[in-house]
Amino acid sequence: MNQNQTLYRKYRPSKFDEVIGQDAVVGALQNSLKSGKIAHAYIFAGTRGTGKTSIARIFADALGVTGNDLYEIDAASNRGIDDIRAIKEAVNTMPFDSKYKIYILDEAHMLSRDAWNALLKTLEEPPAHIIFILATTEMEKIPDTIISRSELYRFRKPDQSVLKEVISRTAKKEGYDIEDEAADVLALTADGSFRDAHGALQKVISGITSKTISLQSVEDISGVPKSGLVNDLIQAINVKDISKALDVISNIRKDNLDIKAFLKMVLEKIRAIMLVRISKEFDDTQKATLTKETYEFIKSHSDKKGKDTNINSEALLKLLDVYDKVSYSSLPEIVLEATLIQVVSGE
Repeated sequence: MNQNQTLYRKYRPSKFDEVIGQDAVVGALQNSLKSGKIAHAYIFAGTRGTGKTSIARIFADALGVTGNDLYEIDAASNRGIDDIRAIKEAVNTMPFDSKYKIYILDEAHMLSRDAWNALLKTLEEPPAHIIFILATTEMEKIPDTIISRSELYRFRKPDQSVLKEVISRTAKKEGYDIEDEAADVLALTADGSFRDAHGALQKVISGITSKTISLQSVEDISGVPKSGLVNDLIQAINVKDISKALDVISNIRKDNLDIKAFLKMVLEKIRAIMLVRISKEFDDTQKATLTKETYEFIKSHSDKKGKDTNINSEALLKLLDVYDKVSYSSLPEIVLEATLIQVVSGE
């Protein structure tokens, strides 16, 4: 791999058929291309790393727009009225060698109120050769007057299975074998972002000398909580051992591990336990994809029901609630400890 090129840039899709996880958006854009019904303003809304600017570039290419007529502007850095005025003046000039001139405004929600007002006037009577694509992670900050004059496309946050597929495919292209659970953990920590998934994989690849990416190497290099700690907490919850549960939190604090990533791993494993308990199909899937050790751990806990276990929907909901709270808490360990006391001891 070229050390100067990130995996995300190297494997960024360049054609519609290379895009993963945004079927609705891709299908709608392809239909508009076939029908020739091209709007003068689009809003691409979605969380970070979901492919908004990548698909904007693909759309521009499909329209035959060359690099000379494609302008990418960071609205976070160019957010004032003078910046938009400069665009307003430029749009009146004809394209160099394309039918259209396309302006991609990334982080569009960062534009000032005066800038929005200036842009609105252009959107009301746009030159025939101009297309704006506004990419945003905060749709609620886009003025209604802009939305009403644009075609809105909402980008889905890729789920873990999609991110796992991307990670496994990229690792293979780079010449690496990756263990299934290693890909699972990397997908889990990517938090719904293709960019973060590639970044996490790149960090691991840069830190190993072999051509096999193991779960152990992912845990050691990425700094994600080890699966043993996850299992210890689930076991403590199951047998109502509050002392053991608090010891796990103490170890996480001591090793300076990411509390939110840890909780996400706990939640995923508890979910798997509960689904294996009620679904034969899910049980078969887990048995086929997980290591023998991990599957046996999940299976042993799923076999227990009712009063025999503390792993239930109530515990899952309480842990889901604390997962949201640790994101903005300055003392996430205390928030988690308080919830665990409630879940394990019922206090």
